[in-house]
Amino acid sequence: MGKKILSIILAFLLSLGILAACSKNSTKNAANKGESTNKLVGDDPAFGKFTNPVDVHIGMSVDPTDKTLPKGDSAGSNQYTRYVKEKYNINIIVDWTAATGNDFNQKVSLSIASGKLPDGMVAADRTYMTKAASSGLLCDITDLFKQYQSSQVKEIMESTQGRAMENASYNGRMVSLPNITVDTDGVHIMWIRKDWLDKLKLPVPKTLSDIEKTAKAFIDNKVAGDKTIGIAGPSKNTFLYCTFLTSSNNMCGFDPVFSAMDSYPGYWLDNGDGTVSYGSISESTKKTLTLLADWYKKGLIDPEMGTRDNVGDPINSNQCGIFFGPWWNGGYGNGDSFKNDPKANWQAYPVYTDDGKWNAHMKTTGSSYTLISKKASEDAVKAILIMNNALVRDEAKFDVSVSIGWYPLRNVMAAANETEYEYKELLKVLKGETKPEDYNKPNSLYKLMYSDATKVQKVIKPPFDNLNVSNFDMSNFGDFQRLYSLMIGDRSFATIPIDKKVYSVTYSQTPTMEVKWANLKKMEDETMLKIIIGQSPVSSFDKFVTDWKSQGGDQITTEVKALLKK
Repeated sequence: MGKKILSIILAFLLSLGILAACSKNSTKNAANKGESTNKLVGDDPAFGKFTNPVDVHIGMSVDPTDKTLPKGDSAGSNQYTRYVKEKYNINIIVDWTAATGNDFNQKVSLSIASGKLPDGMVAADRTYMTKAASSGLLCDITDLFKQYQSSQVKEIMESTQGRAMENASYNGRMVSLPNITVDTDGVHIMWIRKDWLDKLKLPVPKTLSDIEKTAKAFIDNKVAGDKTIGIAGPSKNTFLYCTFLTSSNNMCGFDPVFSAMDSYPGYWLDNGDGTVSYGSISESTKKTLTLLADWYKKGLIDPEMGTRDNVGDPINSNQCGIFFGPWWNGGYGNGDSFKNDPKANWQAYPVYTDDGKWNAHMKTTGSSYTLISKKASEDAVKAILIMNNALVRDEAKFDVSVSIGWYPLRNVMAAANETEYEYKELLKVLKGETKPEDYNKPNSLYKLMYSDATKVQKVIKPPFDNLNVSNFDMSNFGDFQRLYSLMIGDRSFATIPIDKKVYSVTYSQTPTMEVKWANLKKMEDETMLKIIIGQSPVSSFDKFVTDWKSQGGDQITTEVKALLKK
């Protein structure tokens, strides 16, 4: 009887559009004919080619600093859109673009608020997904996903022990494609110009006091001239630190600085006694803000922090000596730095506490979600699923000298330990302990391993035990960026144990958050930034804590505490 009642309820919800089934209309067929007559050709439906063209309308984030598109190409016409057209008969139509970061997030918010979604767009975090789902705007893809997921995608999904599926669902139904990223995306490290250290005969800084002295030395010695910047900071489109909603891939934030002070702002912390606390209102966070404000006042941090349009500008122009970010930032994130100075020896290291411990906040399975409109035709939904399968399978085959970010609806799916696995295996290839052919395993969980193994010996020269930029050949710049990120950026995570891994109690919103979190987060962001850049005294932190608690923070804390019992 219970199942029958549930079926009736679900049917009722579908009729209201709360759980929205997708349009049954094919892209080219009349609206009232129901089932699509457009067929998929091929042995595996996960990679089938449509007999008739299928239009897929998308919204797309565009990196304003990217210069990899050949002349004449665009967001809607490039090697990746031509690939999906040739292989699968899918036409990509870009309805709109917006700059990566806040500009794109605002565009996504406006699309959801207006109820006018393109067939697909990749939202930055789960908040957008739940808002769109609760508004009845998303397609229930539960059954189609089961039918059209590739074996590779299925294995990656299963590697999360159900967490990815849970995150991609709303009211028990799958309404989005989840981003599944490597664990190291959430572990932020220090990137530093080792050639600058060598020039000044300085050791690699380990602690925050070491970093302060090093940044001061860079500036005092004008290593990059009069405009030398010691430490980069976030732009107006990036963040001071990761949060439980956006728990990874924060370029030029201060995540390692907070962690080295045993502070985890933006995270919900299990206190170990049945209570929880919000890291942003802790005393350790206040102490870290005091330190950062002191660094800023001394001129150690980029004076344009929080106002720059593009976070990578001072790094790519080789004005900056230190920045914080994930493993890929040193290769993919600042490619122009190497083009402008091939001897720029960016190296990656942990930041330690004063007693030599490496603390790090850890991410959820992934942050972003591919949202598929309930108004999308069934063929368009299938096309989006097929494009996702193809990306997972074929990314290694693409010419990544054109940024993979131009792939339509790119939303990464990868095994959690992919980067550290590759780091260790690629070293074996370099040292002759294994051969590239050993990794030629179709539909492998480690989808880029074979491709990387075939390239690594062309890109990296011996000696292999202490890799520097001088070991790398930049002739194929896309291969260089990939392998530099892996072999330099992930070296710490792959070889040095983290002493304290901190997870958030939740990476999703509670009911009260859905109403009050936007205002609380705005208050938090403004308070933290103003303290660091000296527009507000450190004492304003205490008022922020009081206001945060009274304006919904205490109620939300109670809701998060209840999650400990589940």
